[in-house]
Amino acid sequence: MPDLQEAVNQETVNQQAVNAVLSDGRQVRLRMASAGDGPVLTALYAGLSAHESGTPSPFAQSVTAWENDELIGVAGYRALGSPHQAEVTVAVTEPWQSHGVGTLLLEYLISRARRQGIESLRAEVPVANTEMLRVLADLGLDQKPPEQGNGHAQDGSVVLDLPLDYADHYLDAVAAREGHADALSLRPVFAPRSVAVIGASRRPASVGNAVVRHLLAAGFHGPVYLVNPHADSIAGLPAYPSVSALPEVPDLAVMAIPAPAVPGVAEECGQRGVAGLVVLAAGFSDADAGRLRRAVRDHGMRMVGPNCIGVANTDPDVALDATFTKRVAAPGSVGVLTQSGGIGFAVSESLHRVGLGVSTFASVGNSCDVSGNDLLLWWRDDDRTKVAIIYLESFGNPRKFARLARQLGRRKPLVVVRAGASEVAQRAARSHTAATATPAVIRDELFRQAGVVATDDLAEAIDAVAYFCCQPLPVGRRVALVCNTGGAGVLAADACARFGLQVPPLAAATQAALAAMLPATGGAVTNPVDTTAGVSAELFGRVLETVAADPAIDAIIPILTPTAVSPTEHILDTLSAGVPVAAVLLGQPETLTLHGQVPVYASTTAAVRALSHAAGYATSRLREPGTVPELDGIDKDAAAAVISAFLTRHPQGGWLDGSALDVVVRSYGITVAPSTVVHDPGAAADALTALGGTEGQVAMKALAADLVHRSDEHAVIPGVRTADDAREAYRRLAAQYGDRLHGVLVQQMIPPGTEMLLGFVQDGTFGPLVQVGAGGVTTDVVKDRSARLLPLTDRDAEEMIGSLRIAPLLTGFRGSPPLDVAGLIRNLHRVARLAADFPSVTELDINPLILHPAGCAAVDVKIHVAPAPVIDPYLRQLR
Repeated sequence: MPDLQEAVNQETVNQQAVNAVLSDGRQVRLRMASAGDGPVLTALYAGLSAHESGTPSPFAQSVTAWENDELIGVAGYRALGSPHQAEVTVAVTEPWQSHGVGTLLLEYLISRARRQGIESLRAEVPVANTEMLRVLADLGLDQKPPEQGNGHAQDGSVVLDLPLDYADHYLDAVAAREGHADALSLRPVFAPRSVAVIGASRRPASVGNAVVRHLLAAGFHGPVYLVNPHADSIAGLPAYPSVSALPEVPDLAVMAIPAPAVPGVAEECGQRGVAGLVVLAAGFSDADAGRLRRAVRDHGMRMVGPNCIGVANTDPDVALDATFTKRVAAPGSVGVLTQSGGIGFAVSESLHRVGLGVSTFASVGNSCDVSGNDLLLWWRDDDRTKVAIIYLESFGNPRKFARLARQLGRRKPLVVVRAGASEVAQRAARSHTAATATPAVIRDELFRQAGVVATDDLAEAIDAVAYFCCQPLPVGRRVALVCNTGGAGVLAADACARFGLQVPPLAAATQAALAAMLPATGGAVTNPVDTTAGVSAELFGRVLETVAADPAIDAIIPILTPTAVSPTEHILDTLSAGVPVAAVLLGQPETLTLHGQVPVYASTTAAVRALSHAAGYATSRLREPGTVPELDGIDKDAAAAVISAFLTRHPQGGWLDGSALDVVVRSYGITVAPSTVVHDPGAAADALTALGGTEGQVAMKALAADLVHRSDEHAVIPGVRTADDAREAYRRLAAQYGDRLHGVLVQQMIPPGTEMLLGFVQDGTFGPLVQVGAGGVTTDVVKDRSARLLPLTDRDAEEMIGSLRIAPLLTGFRGSPPLDVAGLIRNLHRVARLAADFPSVTELDINPLILHPAGCAAVDVKIHVAPAPVIDPYLRQLR
């Protein structure tokens, strides 16, 4: 059965064309086949031999690949006997074979087939077509022979079934292909063989002049061409009147010209064969911005900007600095990405002051093409980048960002400066789950799950970057504080408590060794360790070595206060201790300096916070992600039919209730209290008898248009015990709601227990955010909740529940029996599966789900549905 969003707007999606990068770095355009493509499809198949094309006829569901106006490949499928299985074929013209066209077409076809409810694709490939067999083997999907037969057709072809499961190994394979292709497509931008500066100027204060000076000062290895129709030479280099007049085609063109002139020059660059653009100008009209994007896509170029300050790559084999920052970037190991030009200037200066250099610098501005995700792919395989820092004000594809950030984080730290945390406007939501899903909550959860180091300002980010560049990761959060004044140790201990670091007592043997070497009066040897102000550099170093040898210590924070009798300048030379070190020199004029390979901070808070970031990153990198559990007893087709019928009647969407709500909930195996919907007083009395429940009690709930929070509108009558009471309750609700009433829910009363909240909200940018927390009428006051973006693994679910403040009540508190946490987790996974299967279910709210020692049941469920666009965040495509 097709997914619901297909019926909503698939016709529009079919006609959209996207650019994507092949395995060799070139771009092709993909779109769904249309009726007008018949002649070129026929010609393509006619030009292929039988062993190349498979079934030589176009399928109804076909994705086509184009290079300019030439059809170079097609992939399609048609349904087999089962509505959930289809046969697939791929055909690529001979000149484009072995360039990744077939693989890219299959990725798009797989995405489309999944959206239409196809669960498996069958491929029948002639044995002679070894290239296609290799493509299928490398896709990342599991392969198995068909259930009937031995995997070979009568003509000797190989027959394979490909289950369409977006498992990690498939998405990892897609990401690996994208990373390879993306890096090749970005080489003209970050590792060009030649550069043209369009708008080069003789005026020292101009942007065009600054870019030229930086290129020359950095020692760029290739030729630098200058374009200025009003000059013969600039900075000792010849100037040319136009791009067309250049003696060779440059890899990269840096545009330092006004915005209105950019689209025309970009078109000229594309026609000449330029592969990369950096557009510095801002202030484009909508028309000019559209012309620029078309020129970039039509000619397969990659573009940084517009509204940016340029790019740099300090690789000695490249030596590129095409920016107008204050100074030329020094070589180093820090990758820098920023959307804001102002932040880019600030990051550049901050790194310079500390003495850190950059590997790659990119100011992406409006990110019309090259984005943060592109840089994550570049850095992932760039050995020169040891740590990356990014500032992003928006996410084009946050779900892909999260996946790429996790992959990068397994190799090197990614430090993010958070932006956009404040709430300009509260989300207009009528369910508890949606009310909590603010943009800041979703963004922070994205960062947490991606394993990035999230910071609140630039200074905090630079503090963390300096630590990562210079020191090893701590293996735990246990810290020793070694200071020459007691008060500084107290401040540092307070900071450790705030940032989640532990300050354990040192071992008895360590304390004895310290007591033997420190003055008999004034010093402290427990932790913090107070060496007293007059300690010598040699003795301070011995103290550090002794503390570092304590098995209960993972890192040391030495804290120095300058005094007349304290040789702090010599003590700094002793700070290498054999364990991670973040030092403090109180009162130093710079907030952060480097003393050899030791970061030295001006405040205890900065040092503790940087070390806490390092410990958190070390933990997240080692964390096992868990697996998404297999769930049985799910009837997706039944739920889809109900939701589709509802959206047909209510095209703008709305809240499900009554039997429609019951079908969706039960189709996903969510545990709900027994109930039935009635439409007259007599049926209410019969339902009471049938449901009974504890002491024969039921609750009766009005089903009325636009009624969501029933308790707020007195739409619930609990504790109904007799048939007469049931009839009277029905009449009361009918009188209260009149024509709005379209039924009454009679529900078995569940004994009192611990009330929980479960639910999710679909965010149009970030995807589903699943929540669990304390429920009941006070849920919005208590706000004890935990959230995760999908996918939700078994490890995620356990951590969500364990992080709640009420977690001790669930596992047995002060002699009380443990509650049905397994049932809570089971329902949480089923809620998450519903969110993943149906983007059109925009909100789901279960409050409360009542937990008992022997079970659990939901007594109030709300589901909102609305048309949803077709989005596959994992497809390879350019903006």
